[in-house]
Amino acid sequence: MTDLRTTVVVITHNRRRELLRTLDRLAELPERPEVIVTDNASTDGTADAVARHHPEVRLLRPGRNLGAVGRNLAVREVTTPYVAFCDDDSWWAPGSLTGAADLLDRHPGVVSVTARIVVEPHGTEDPIVRELRESPVPGPPWLPGPALGSFLAAATVLRTDAFRKAGGFHPKLWLGGEEELLAVDLASDGWWLVYADDLTIHHHASEARDATLRRRHGIRNTLWFTWLRRPVVPALRRTLDLARTVPRDTTSLLAFTEAAAALPWILRERRVLPPEVETRLRLLEPTQRASKARRYTG
Repeated sequence: MTDLRTTVVVITHNRRRELLRTLDRLAELPERPEVIVTDNASTDGTADAVARHHPEVRLLRPGRNLGAVGRNLAVREVTTPYVAFCDDDSWWAPGSLTGAADLLDRHPGVVSVTARIVVEPHGTEDPIVRELRESPVPGPPWLPGPALGSFLAAATVLRTDAFRKAGGFHPKLWLGGEEELLAVDLASDGWWLVYADDLTIHHHASEARDATLRRRHGIRNTLWFTWLRRPVVPALRRTLDLARTVPRDTTSLLAFTEAAAALPWILRERRVLPPEVETRLRLLEPTQRASKARRYTG
């Protein structure tokens, strides 16, 4: 069942144990995909452990923590038509990479396929799966699944060339909701993003995470995305909505402060979305307000 259409890209930072588990699972896949790991300047011996235990993996060592841009670095090395992302604490289920590639082969207007996320060790669905499955975004009748307004980098297969053309992940966003900007830029290029319920990725959340920093960056990045791409009135409305709903604590205050400090480059790079893409975002706003799965705002 070897499938040469998809390369798996993983970024990691100081999660040696989790990454080795993920690489073990990826090595067992019947598709036998090429795997590229960007080690974001780990100090726990991650890179050496990968080289020792998984010499078949292409290992990139940029020497500093690039955040999500580590994926961009890896995608430069990809030679397959599709690239599958997963985190260092998640792994694709057998057959799902082939299923995603088949779907993309059959539907040339689809740019990304996001899989169902199963939380380990108990095998339960991640709460966000219901939001994906019940996405309010309208799409053409030929779509093979619900249309999405964004995607989850830890659970998505994309067209390699489209990712590169759109510029990949923005270097300033680093990590935390970094997918949203790339998603709307892909949609602005005429692509559709979909959810596929028959594809699965497993997620065993690492304990080695700074949830406070991730939430701060997530709120900041949401504000940056909003003012980079949304018209003024929706941008104001979204900003006020966030101000009302995020926790009133130091983390949120720092996020808003960082977002405001970036106003000069935000204005330089601001490019308002086409009306049809903006309409999709407006349809998503009620879901975002009610969501209990969007961890960076709660």
